[in-house]
Amino acid sequence: MKISENIAGFAVEDLNPTFLFTWKGTRGSKKNEESYHSHDYSEIALILSGSGRYLVDGEYFSVREGDLLIFGPNVRHQALYCPEAEVPATEFFVGFSDVHFQGLPENSIPLPGGQVLTHTAGELRRKLFRLCEAMQEENAVCRQGRYYMLKAYLTEMLLLVLREQCEPVERPRGRAFESVNRKYIVDQIVGYFEEHYSEKISLDQIAENMYLSPFYISKIFKSETGDTPIRHLIDIRLEKAMELLEGGFGGSIQEVAAKVGYDDAYHFSKLFKKRYGLSPSQVRKKA
Repeated sequence: MKISENIAGFAVEDLNPTFLFTWKGTRGSKKNEESYHSHDYSEIALILSGSGRYLVDGEYFSVREGDLLIFGPNVRHQALYCPEAEVPATEFFVGFSDVHFQGLPENSIPLPGGQVLTHTAGELRRKLFRLCEAMQEENAVCRQGRYYMLKAYLTEMLLLVLREQCEPVERPRGRAFESVNRKYIVDQIVGYFEEHYSEKISLDQIAENMYLSPFYISKIFKSETGDTPIRHLIDIRLEKAMELLEGGFGGSIQEVAAKVGYDDAYHFSKLFKKRYGLSPSQVRKKA
């Protein structure tokens, strides 16, 4: 089916990129530095951590965690080794071709203001980082359909970059689709948290059991409660810990932590003090 849509002022027709490769690495020495080069396909480079420098068509750019660069065909570029960087840049590259937007050269992806580099933050950065991780995991295992999974991740990445450049269209007012089902899903998750807070809980496992994606669960949970699932779980665990401490539980702080689902007593105590302004030991003394 052919799709025609306008995103960020560019007409998207039958978005069907060809996935070429991924690469992740850290330029920790001069020998890891790239040569100044170009190619006939496009590359996305995302800085996962650290900082560094790039030379692009004769211009130098400083980069840091969250920066996104796109090199179109025949754009000369070079990732430079930076001995002065406290933490060398760890980069994730995706190569692709067969993308065309009206008014742009073939295999070109627009960035704000026609720039080579843009800085990502917040939800966009988290989504892009998750896609990089998913692509790396998929690329490491030769499963059936591997290419199509990588292509799907690439397509999502391209659309996220494009969507960031346009204002969302407000949905018509009216009955929220599946609002009852959304509330049911959230109630089920909260109930599970209340019953199993002392166990190891994975959002991925919950999503798998409910045949939903972790991203979708997080989105509807926040829309219904104003909080993320993990933050809500932490609140439940800390409230249960407070009940134990105020109720005279005689075990150690390590045991209190274990009873509410934490293996690390230090991490538990840090969360507890941030929530209540008192350490678990101080609450116990007051009780």
